[in-house]
Order: sequence, then C-alpha cells, then structure tokens
Amino acid sequence: MKLYVVPTPIGNLEDMTLRAVRVLKEVDLILAEDTRTSGFLLKHFEIDTPVISHHKFNEHKTVQGIIDRLKSGQTIALISDAGTPAISDPGFLLVRACVENEITVECLPGATAFVPALVVSGLPNDRFCFEGFLPHKKGRQTKLQSLAGETKTMVFYESPFRLVKTLTQLAEVLGSERQASVSREISKFYEETKRGSLSELAEHFSQHPPKGEIVLVVAGE
Repeated sequence: MKLYVVPTPIGNLEDMTLRAVRVLKEVDLILAEDTRTSGFLLKHFEIDTPVISHHKFNEHKTVQGIIDRLKSGQTIALISDAGTPAISDPGFLLVRACVENEITVECLPGATAFVPALVVSGLPNDRFCFEGFLPHKKGRQTKLQSLAGETKTMVFYESPFRLVKTLTQLAEVLGSERQASVSREISKFYEETKRGSLSELAEHFSQHPPKGEIVLVVAGE
C-alpha cells in the first residue's frame, strides 16, 4: 500500500533513472497525465504495467477510487508527461489524500525543469521562490504587483506564446534593468539559455520568437 511519485525525463530519455524504471515495472498500476504521451516512454523502457489516466480534468473525480485501490493493498505510481508530478502538474490532490488516509507516499528524485534553469541562470540561488505559471488573466496584475518587493530570486514557468508579454509586464513592475534568464528546451537538443535585463530579453524574443518549454528566472530586489 504505497504511492510512488515518479519523475520522468523532460527531454533526454537518458535522464530516466534506473530506480524509476524498476519502480514502474514493479507497481500494480501507473497513473499517467496523458496515456498516449507516456506510452512512448513506457514502450522505450519495456514497461508493460497497466496504465490509466490521471490529469487535471479528472483528478477530483478519480482520487477516491485510487485511494480505495491503495487501501486494498495495491502499489501505484504517478507520472506526468514530463518532470516531477505535482510541480505545476497534477499530483497534489492525490498526495494530500494519501497523507490524510495514512497511506505511504514516496517521491523519487529526478528530472524537474526549474532546478537546472535556476543553476545556469547565474543569479543567486541560495534563496529562491518558485512561482510556477502566472495567472493568464484574472489575478495576473495582482500577482505581478505582489512580486514587486520580492528579495529572493524568482522562478516561473511560461508558454513561448506569452513570454514576451510576461517579460514586458515584469519590466514594468520590477524595472526594465532587472536581471533575468530565460532557459528553453532544457535537456533537449536545442537547449538554450539567454541572460540579460528584462527589457533586453523582451526585445530579443520579440525578434526571435521562442519555441518549446520555458523557464524564466528573475533576480530579486
């Protein structure tokens, strides 16, 4: 009776750990954010464990059924499309339910995008705050304003389609000369990190539209 939270590669399949492969082969069931996406990974590592979907659109409905399975003695692994589940991905509700029901939760160490992006940014990383995705509309300005006095390095996930908008808005709130770093396609072939002021980065990416998954790191006050 245990839930394993298992990180999966964010780009390079070689980032999959031997322990993660073993656990996914040994558990009774795998919960996947997208069974089609995870299917490629599982096939590559010759993992034939049964898989069902567990994503943000159904997790409120499926949590109790999963808890019942765990209480019956099953071991279950939770994976997301990439990276560590529950970090801007589904997982928190299930982990919380397991804790409330005194079910053991074990999270394996492994791939997550914001750690390498923070390290290579060159910005202070002894103290930082992870903000995930900013609100798209409702509450966005309030959230941005709340960061104005933040002294710790800030880490965000962002869509390539909203990056320039976010850089521009952060420059308005934090100052155009605030230093930042944009990392994209971490652990993939076209991995790239650009550093500079918020205004410089906004100008660069307005002229060179980015592609792929993005981590934005911004210096604190």
